[in-house]
Amino acid sequence: MAQHQAKAPHTLDLNALNNYLSDACPEIGKVKSADKFAGGQSNPTFKLTTDSGVFVLRRQPPGKLLKSAHAVDREFRVIHALQGTDVPVPKVYHLCEDARVIGSMFYIMAYVDGTIFWNSALPEINSSATRGAMYDEMNRVLAALHSVDINAIGLADYGKPGSYFERQLSRWTKQYRASELEHIEEIESLITYLESHLPEDDGQIALVHGDFRLDNMMFDMTDSDHPSVVAVLDWELSTLGHPYADLAYQCMQLRLPSDIAHAAGLGGLDRAALGIPSEREYVQSYCRRRGIESISNWTFYLAFSFFRLAAILQGVVKRAHDGNASSEKAMQLGAMVRPLAQIANQTINQEL
Repeated sequence: MAQHQAKAPHTLDLNALNNYLSDACPEIGKVKSADKFAGGQSNPTFKLTTDSGVFVLRRQPPGKLLKSAHAVDREFRVIHALQGTDVPVPKVYHLCEDARVIGSMFYIMAYVDGTIFWNSALPEINSSATRGAMYDEMNRVLAALHSVDINAIGLADYGKPGSYFERQLSRWTKQYRASELEHIEEIESLITYLESHLPEDDGQIALVHGDFRLDNMMFDMTDSDHPSVVAVLDWELSTLGHPYADLAYQCMQLRLPSDIAHAAGLGGLDRAALGIPSEREYVQSYCRRRGIESISNWTFYLAFSFFRLAAILQGVVKRAHDGNASSEKAMQLGAMVRPLAQIANQTINQEL
């Protein structure tokens, strides 16, 4: 039975865990219960209740994994490095790289009390001023992340520096070609645009989150006039890269139609009425915080974000086609590939 528990992604062998932690991290205390958080985390995450308090355990899924996937050791490293910076992250306690303990690598961090919001339009919030303050706080956190001195916090080797978009465009074009199932003219137009408008490397290197969006933030809403982000979550895709990748990725998401089931954005909504800043205002706030006059080639960065997401979704479709993923959900996501390219092509011809 214990062996079964160690292998199941939704359960933990508490005896094995406690035996290990009693020596490796005694400050956690004895774990009394472990409850898996609901949601689609790629790394199963548990709320640990111990005789010392409440903590969070995040583990790799058991079993054979792709080499770079589910890198909880990278997550631990970056969260640990960000302690004491202006980027809000939970305190981390321990990383266990020995898969024999519970069946896969894991780390333990503090439990943070906060609220996660899933819809970009924030329908749960009654005040437009509060919505605006929440977006401004996200903007502050993003600028703070990109202002972190990677050398000072020991992350100078956390990724490959320089030529970020050139390498990314090459990578995602190859990934897309490897999973292509039909000719999509809008994708071809988008690739042609990106290849011919690739900006020169401007030398900017920053720690990038890779999936910076509303539902990867935990908010303290105690003071509705001054909501604060108390934790940025899910650092699995973080690396050294170009800061505009995170900014454009978030703005790309907010351009998506508000009626998309799996990734509702703000497209078609009255942002001013909601109290949410326009894209221009959001980018200007970010630039002001980072001491940047303006962002050249903004359309390229937006268009690249659309292409990257389309390539990721095409990969999901290909895996379903090959019998390696849930077919119904994959086909729903796959239906977004052409519309994403269409929105990107419209964006190319628009002013910010």
